[in-house]
Amino acid sequence: MSSEMMDYKTIRDEKVVEIEKILTAYLPKEEGFQKIIMEAMAYSLMAGGKRLRPMLMKETYEMFGGEGDLIEPFMAAQEMIHTYSLVHDDLPAMDDDDLRRGRKTTHVVYGEDMGILAGDALLNFAFETAAKAFDMYPEKSLEIGKAIQILGKKAGIYGMLGGQVVDVKETGHQVEKDVLDFIYAYKTGALLESCMMIGATLAGAKPEEIAIVEQIAAKVGLAFQIQDDILDVTSTAEVLGKPIHSDEKNEKTTYVTLFGVEEATRIEEEVSHEAIGLLRSLPGENAYLEWLLNSLIHRKK
Repeated sequence: MSSEMMDYKTIRDEKVVEIEKILTAYLPKEEGFQKIIMEAMAYSLMAGGKRLRPMLMKETYEMFGGEGDLIEPFMAAQEMIHTYSLVHDDLPAMDDDDLRRGRKTTHVVYGEDMGILAGDALLNFAFETAAKAFDMYPEKSLEIGKAIQILGKKAGIYGMLGGQVVDVKETGHQVEKDVLDFIYAYKTGALLESCMMIGATLAGAKPEEIAIVEQIAAKVGLAFQIQDDILDVTSTAEVLGKPIHSDEKNEKTTYVTLFGVEEATRIEEEVSHEAIGLLRSLPGENAYLEWLLNSLIHRKK
């Protein structure tokens, strides 16, 4: 392993610690008659994870010259939205999972009713949190308003939620490539697009630059999902930390079932190359962001 890679991994770990502090600072106080829901929110949000979404947001913000803590309420809000989607995914009516990141899922600890409400609470509180930026920087109201528009659209029916709807609707069915691409673009890509677009928007990037950032994130999201398909076939349960060949057992359409491992790998490499090429075409420079995107695409688990 190169010393540069080790350094970037150390930097990533340090950034995760900083993000955890920001998330903790923006959580509601655990008080009042409804205290249990604040506890469930904190349990869900602080369950660990790589914190890739808020990290991508801040790195994009800094690449475009953004400074200060304007980005922080949006980093917290984005992670709240991501977490709510996981809490709801784990519910008995959805994936019915009892464990996430090595510990009991929210509905197992707090009950199915509070699991539903904890997800609702995180989604709603995400927008309360993002809106705090208006009080922090009233002179940036236009940029903040645009960022909140992006946050809402990319999380909703024209983003992540729309992708989840089609994914659930088509569970157990073979689908065509255009439907699979829709699911990947909306369910995974949309929140990555949101993160990078919000970072660019709050830093004052030009509309054409924000459009390029959206394309970068979309390509990264697709490459991420194709890599997920490939790992399900080529990796081991020990490395992945979850069963392999689960897509095949669930008769799930993937890039591997459509094209085979070799062609899926070629497509993934092509899409990845396009994403990094677009990143390098932008003004400003962030070597760590490029490394982070590459590590996300070419991960082994």
